[in-house]
Amino acid sequence: MPYAIAQKDHHDPLTDAQVEKIREAGVYPDERIKLYTEYLNDHVNVVKSLTNRGKSDARAARLDNELQDVTTLMDELGSNLDEYSDRHADIRLSLKALAEESQHWLITLRALAGEGPFDLSRKEAIEAGQDLTDQAQRLLREQTDYFALHKDEKGQERSEPKPQ
Repeated sequence: MPYAIAQKDHHDPLTDAQVEKIREAGVYPDERIKLYTEYLNDHVNVVKSLTNRGKSDARAARLDNELQDVTTLMDELGSNLDEYSDRHADIRLSLKALAEESQHWLITLRALAGEGPFDLSRKEAIEAGQDLTDQAQRLLREQTDYFALHKDEKGQERSEPKPQ
């Protein structure tokens, strides 16, 4: 029964202060990605800390919530990456860190043995993690190639039309 209650009362994965920091960083793509990476690290570390605890309904509900939070944040970050990529924002620094961290997240998520109450959330988090890892690595390669050809655009937050 506690599991059903936990599902119904699922909350936003970010605190109000974190949401405000994300908003403030909205015009600074690198900073925004760094914040999402930090917040994802926090949630994955909670999952890791719960991994070896004794099985209980409370643990299962907490893991289910944390795994859902991880998936939500990974999806949000992926959407942000799409937007920044489309406008050729130079996000190579944060992409490099994200590509490395996301591999660690996958190791943690895959190490968690599936249990009925949170197995679906675990599988969804692993899938979202793999998608995000692939996306970050692909974008890092694309950006490295793009900015090698467009050296004058290094460090920009968005591509501006060139005067004719």
